[in-house]
Amino acid sequence: MNTPNKMKLKTPKKRKILKFRYLIYLLIIYFAFSASFYMSMKNDNKINNEQFINFLLNGGNIDQFNNLKLTTVVNKTMQLILDIDLTNPSSLLNNTIFNQNKKINNNKDEYDNLEELKKVSEYIEDPNPKESLNPIIYIYNTHQLENYNNKNLDIYGITPNVLMASYILKEKLNKINIPTIVEDSNITDFLNINGWDYSASYKATRLLILDKKSKYQSLKYFIDIHRDSVSREITTTTIDDKKYAKILFVVGLEHENYEKNLEIATKLNDLINKYYPSLTRGIYKKEGVGVDGIYNQDLSPNSILIELGGVDNTIEEVFNSIEALTNILNYYINGEKNE
Repeated sequence: MNTPNKMKLKTPKKRKILKFRYLIYLLIIYFAFSASFYMSMKNDNKINNEQFINFLLNGGNIDQFNNLKLTTVVNKTMQLILDIDLTNPSSLLNNTIFNQNKKINNNKDEYDNLEELKKVSEYIEDPNPKESLNPIIYIYNTHQLENYNNKNLDIYGITPNVLMASYILKEKLNKINIPTIVEDSNITDFLNINGWDYSASYKATRLLILDKKSKYQSLKYFIDIHRDSVSREITTTTIDDKKYAKILFVVGLEHENYEKNLEIATKLNDLINKYYPSLTRGIYKKEGVGVDGIYNQDLSPNSILIELGGVDNTIEEVFNSIEALTNILNYYINGEKNE
């Protein structure tokens, strides 16, 4: 009697090959779709840095803003399944599917000149220009293009940087009746016009400070906002389940009036420790070979240099810190809040 043919079962090896093929097909489909979607979004000029600033100031939720992007949803899925970040192509090489070596964090700030910075950041105009007759705070950025993490925002052409942070701080301070202005001159253009390189940035802002001091006799405080280049672990903290970009005060010791600058930095630092424990990284005193040592702080006893977060911080974390800094400056200028 003839026995019926038995169904042939797929071997484990064949199943693995089949799964791998399906994965390749999915990746091809994804990249084709993502590329077309990215280009369509990139060519959509309805959103820019200036509009984004107002979006934040009007209470916009950054998480909701990010989640509107379909590629963000797909990318999160790929991260969950394959541990691959499609916004970071190097993660494909670091993934265990392609490489058995331990992952290396390549997200380091290696921009030490203007041309490199211009690839990841850009000048931002003041979205709410308004003449202030008697400002008491002047905010400026010696290094205007120092950037923050723009993951999930780059597709819109949004490049969060310290200039964006300055505009937000200005609006927050003006809202509580502390008259504030921001230096909105394009320092990159200023350097180029004078034939100066990036190392002359403090020379450029010195001229701008002197100009503002001459124009506005009411100015009392001069705040230079930077961002640090150290790792996220150093520049991030959580307070009441909210993430903040940490604040570091820098005081140059190579001029005769530095003690006044140190005094105001110390008072602000103490206030932060009181109301926002863990938000401050303290005061960094700088002098010696390889540093500026002055940072234009000789121009006023109330000169303040702040490293607001680091290269890995998001603009949401910076925004949270700006709200805290607004309160701290209010406490310092108008007296501490009632307990």
